[in-house]
Amino acid sequence: MALSTVIVSSGRGSAIRSIVTDEKWRDGFVHMKKKRRYLTATMSDGYVKTIGPTTDSFTHYWRIVAQLENGKTEVFWGHTRSLAEARRKHAPAKEAARMRGWKSFEFEIAQLVETPA
Repeated sequence: MALSTVIVSSGRGSAIRSIVTDEKWRDGFVHMKKKRRYLTATMSDGYVKTIGPTTDSFTHYWRIVAQLENGKTEVFWGHTRSLAEARRKHAPAKEAARMRGWKSFEFEIAQLVETPA
């Protein structure tokens, strides 16, 4: 990590600070860069979804597999920062099934696990 000099200006004047380039200056504090990582979810049917590299704090992956009237399948998915947030996606899925005329749908949630890069 290399040092760099930054001039921080405010209403009362300027201050010179040396900071490490891998750090961010925010809210009057120096914050280290978050570690990039991969997150993996394994669904009940064996499907494996890998997200990343990311610095976000996702904990769960959700998936809707919708069976359409014409026999085709549509898949919708996302990731959330909590199990409760993922569970809240189920009610809108029921509404979507009604509005879009799905024959049926499966809603699944899987925990995300950090995996090496």
